[in-house]
Amino acid sequence: LVIVIGAVLWLAPTLVWPEIPWQHLLGVGIGGLLLIIGGVLDDRYNLKPRWQIVFPVLAALVIVVSGIGIREITNPFGGTLRLDTWAWFPDVFTFVWLMGMMYTTKFLDGLDGLVSGLTIIGALMVFLLTQTIQWYQPEVGMLAIAVAGAFTGFLVWNWHPAKIFLGTGGSTLAGFLLGTLAIISGGKIATTLLVFGVPILDAAWVIARRVFWERKSPAQADRKHLHFRLLDSGFSHRAAVIILYAVAALFGALTLVL
Repeated sequence: LVIVIGAVLWLAPTLVWPEIPWQHLLGVGIGGLLLIIGGVLDDRYNLKPRWQIVFPVLAALVIVVSGIGIREITNPFGGTLRLDTWAWFPDVFTFVWLMGMMYTTKFLDGLDGLVSGLTIIGALMVFLLTQTIQWYQPEVGMLAIAVAGAFTGFLVWNWHPAKIFLGTGGSTLAGFLLGTLAIISGGKIATTLLVFGVPILDAAWVIARRVFWERKSPAQADRKHLHFRLLDSGFSHRAAVIILYAVAALFGALTLVL
């Protein structure tokens, strides 16, 4: 992904710059590198959750410092909602949004190919939306299709039975890239929320159940996630993944017509 974007900046810089400032791209690169470093350390030393969270926090802070932020969101009842009424609120909203996306994809990474495929679907939906007349943004579209292409190449080897795996670094990177794309593309939060709506609700429900009902750490793994429930209900590994692909694609496609 970095090589592709670097080549574009070298050979055809107008495809990205100046619509997307260089400091934004640098922030995405540094944030992604921090997540990969954290993932490598976790794979090697099996870090405890309180240390694992350091790298997503740093990555989200890098995005905020680089100037990427959510200044306004569309009001479903008409118009827009300004988030910069309070100077600090856009930064806090951006931080919470990115942390939520990173941990959604991290919790979701339980079946071969699931997170990779959903990331492709999410990036494709952002790309298709940026090609419409109303929301035409070719620069953002180039970044989105690059993300989709990178994860498509990975999915070839990550499809069940997987030969390579995302790990902590890769799973958090997927949410990080999608969450950042949603912001850079002018606050297309709704698109990403629709694609990842079911996984986000699933992650929120599992965390709430662990904390409030079972009185245990939200980081403690179990088989209560939706994708595991599909397996326990008798669906095959691939069928469970394809069902979740279909749900994400259906909801994501709604953003193109609504």
